[in-house]
Amino acid sequence: MSTLEKNIYKRVNVPANQRPKEPPESRIYRGISTVDPDASSWTLYGISLIKQDIINHFHIRQGEKLSDPTFGTIIWDVLFEPLTDRLRNLILQNVTTVINYDPRVDVSGVTVDSFDNGIQIEVTLSYLTYNISETMRISFDRDLGLLT
Repeated sequence: MSTLEKNIYKRVNVPANQRPKEPPESRIYRGISTVDPDASSWTLYGISLIKQDIINHFHIRQGEKLSDPTFGTIIWDVLFEPLTDRLRNLILQNVTTVINYDPRVDVSGVTVDSFDNGIQIEVTLSYLTYNISETMRISFDRDLGLLT
């Protein structure tokens, strides 16, 4: 083996695979949702993704999640019960717990009311990364299910 062949490995320079680095704290959340069949894209960003995640949490009954049986809402189980003060307080605590599960939001206020065919909650949310507050209204209908 010649000296040229022995030193070839010293002269070969292979550049490292350089990928652009993302900023450590991106303010945009990205995800998908297949809920709206008329949407041109399944990709959701930012606040609309956070809202969809919260709505998805309310579709889970307490006890349905195998890894965490305390996760989920009790509203589906009490939908046909009369809305007493005790039940209203239980729902209020449960709604606050479900929404506080998401670290991107903070609950400022919760209102629980009944309507003709179910229970309606109004939640004042603060989106922490965006410094925006808004009220989200979710209705649990006995016949139609979850309405937003």
